[in-house]
Amino acid sequence: MSEASEEEEEEEEEEVTPEPEEDSDDSSGEEAAGNTEMDFLRNLFSSTLGLGSPEKVLDELTLEGVARYIKSGKCKNIICMVGAGISTSAGIPDFRSPGTGLYANLQKYNLPYPEAIFQVDYFKKHPEPFFALARELYPGQFKPTICHYFIKLLKDKGHLRRCYSQNIDTLERVAGLEGEDLINAHGTFYTSHCVSCKKEYNLDWMRDKIFSDDIPRCEGCSSLVKPDIVFFGENLPVRFFTSMKMDFPRCDLLIIMGTSLQVQPFAGLVGRVPKSCPRLLINMEKAGQADPMLGLLGFGGGMDFESDKAYRDVAHISTCDDGCLDLAELLGWKDELQELVQKEHARIDSLDQKEKAGESKGASAAKSSASEAPEAKKEE
Repeated sequence: MSEASEEEEEEEEEEVTPEPEEDSDDSSGEEAAGNTEMDFLRNLFSSTLGLGSPEKVLDELTLEGVARYIKSGKCKNIICMVGAGISTSAGIPDFRSPGTGLYANLQKYNLPYPEAIFQVDYFKKHPEPFFALARELYPGQFKPTICHYFIKLLKDKGHLRRCYSQNIDTLERVAGLEGEDLINAHGTFYTSHCVSCKKEYNLDWMRDKIFSDDIPRCEGCSSLVKPDIVFFGENLPVRFFTSMKMDFPRCDLLIIMGTSLQVQPFAGLVGRVPKSCPRLLINMEKAGQADPMLGLLGFGGGMDFESDKAYRDVAHISTCDDGCLDLAELLGWKDELQELVQKEHARIDSLDQKEKAGESKGASAAKSSASEAPEAKKEE
């Protein structure tokens, strides 16, 4: 990514940044613009004058080098950036894969174009396609993947500072990440709000509506109720912007998994870590790379895996699950990770069986009550 494009991305970021709440410490637009200009000038002078050469932290640009760094004890503030690719092995499609991605399979909803299903203006006029899709993808039907539990293991071992997720499937929470551990950059199904009066509804309320084929409407004003996922044309959560300003300057290892790094401002986060901070990409293809020509001039925070100046970026090309297993093995955590996945999946299956048994018992009781009612009336 070039410095010029990074500046443009930060300008784009300002456009979508919501107005800060009264108790928020979010800086003003003028401050953000000033920071952008200072970063640009700092990088320009350091590259032109040969000043501030970044420290090389990894002893080699491989997964083994990353593992040795984590084991060294110097790595206590890992940030994970994750996208739809970490959930595909759970059965949830990503967005852009040809033939299998979500956008490639929306013809049945008769949309004017695929992205319309996530545009707020279209949703307010035609909510049916979105809620039909929500029935297929709704949280509670899928189990977290090996990758989700690897992130949980990072937390348990005291390495995880935060997980920034583009996903709306709530699987990070199911795997054991809590509110403070997680930034849902593109929102979540976890809560929903009325589009008019802003009354809040929980996950269970929304699930009951969606699976009863009802269009969810507010109990107070009868307007549509929308899950708190970020549609095109909506602002990202304020917490995304306030947290990134605290987290990324302190990051000592950035792990990026399952994302094409094509959506801003999320993709621009890779350039916010310190210049010496190693960055590991676990993905089916390389993503987020800097423009080669501008990279030679020292501009930009994009990934550099191959040039002569590469010093911190590592690309491990594999599925997210396989990559996490490979890294866990190098760290000596593989058996622990596999046991965690097995244990948690068994627990989820047990809860599902109990829930289904309860529903079956309730249905049987209702049927029995209905059949006994006429007889009771006859005795009276």
